[in-house]
Amino acid sequence: MKTMNQMHDLKSYIFRVVVEPDDDRWFAHCPLLEKQGGATWGDTPEEALRNLQEVLQMVVVSLREHGEEIPEAPAEEVTVLPGPSVAVTV
Repeated sequence: MKTMNQMHDLKSYIFRVVVEPDDDRWFAHCPLLEKQGGATWGDTPEEALRNLQEVLQMVVVSLREHGEEIPEAPAEEVTVLPGPSVAVTV
């Protein structure tokens, strides 16, 4: 379980993503993290977006574990919020 100090160190990242048709499925990617593996597919736009959310979670965790910087700029590609938050896309 995280301590209060660790909770204050948390940040929330909101990345711009692109979901587009790709033949008979949908391709979803995060331009800012695509070189680190931030891309996936799904049978529907919603599935592609859900899959991408999982992939981006793994990419960001991996960056942190390896001591690499998580991109916090440019502003049109990522929003960084202090503390935990929840984003809902509908």
